[in-house]
Amino acid sequence: MFEFQWPWLFWLIPLPVLVYLLSKPAATGAALRVPFFDRLQSLGDAQHLNKTSANPWWRLLLLLLIWLALLAGAARPVWIGQPITLETSGRDLMLAVDISGSMRQEDMVIQDEALPRITVVKAVVKEFIRQRSGDRLGLILFGSQAYIQSPLSFDLNTLGTLMDEAQVGFAGKQTAIGDAIGFAIKRLRDRPSDSRVVVLLTDGADTASNIDPIQAAKLAAAEQVKIYTIGVGATEMKVPGIFGSNFGARTVNPSADLDEASLKAIADTTGGQYFRARNPQELQQAYQAIAELEPIEQEGETLRPTRSLLQWPLLFAAGAMGLLALFSRLGRSR
Repeated sequence: MFEFQWPWLFWLIPLPVLVYLLSKPAATGAALRVPFFDRLQSLGDAQHLNKTSANPWWRLLLLLLIWLALLAGAARPVWIGQPITLETSGRDLMLAVDISGSMRQEDMVIQDEALPRITVVKAVVKEFIRQRSGDRLGLILFGSQAYIQSPLSFDLNTLGTLMDEAQVGFAGKQTAIGDAIGFAIKRLRDRPSDSRVVVLLTDGADTASNIDPIQAAKLAAAEQVKIYTIGVGATEMKVPGIFGSNFGARTVNPSADLDEASLKAIADTTGGQYFRARNPQELQQAYQAIAELEPIEQEGETLRPTRSLLQWPLLFAAGAMGLLALFSRLGRSR
């Protein structure tokens, strides 16, 4: 849509006419006496009559067009585009994902096929990321050490790619839950107090942190950071016997090292919630429950992009001035 931002400037269209009508002739002072002045005056009048009588219309037309073009430029012409809704951030949410050596354990069964924990976690977390459009998300990966894989950002596509590229063991074989919480607090403490959320997923117990996880949770509560914890891993897995047969087969608990008590305490201390994910379905349900507990703001700010068109009336005025100068030169040459 085209419009002028200062349309009131077009009230100045009759200004040149008013200036012409209200201006007074210049006062004449002392002058030289020329004996042949009458002859010069007659010649000048003749030339003036010839110029004005030849083609006075084009000069007035060009001057009028120049004046209108200058006014159009001063009135700030703009082109206003279609409305665009900008997403607003509902939450500042850090995802802390365990990539210690135990995440290679193949106990997550999908269609009778046992998959590694990290494979299922990647798929579920990527889907959770995709659904959080409007949130500012970050990613922390931890094993023996914790590190920021991605700072808080609206770029969810890149975050999903970084999650997909995470490899088990890159951060060490042990588990540093307390350090991961500490990194999350550091990244969230400058954000609004009502939107600081951490989702921490692990399959073990803290074995490598510089800070105790419960103490880290107390610091998070002091900074108004809410932590949701997820304990992942099956509770039963059949280990085949000799040569893969049932002879000597036994059933074990692959999640024996999972410290559920600490994960529950972390969630309770910060006002969050603990979820147990024994299979892919429960893991997906855990993230879905977190999405419902931390809804996304749906209202966004609507803007209409504007583009200045000032150059067009100015170019038109410059072209009209060029024509005026050209016609005047041709008139004098004749």
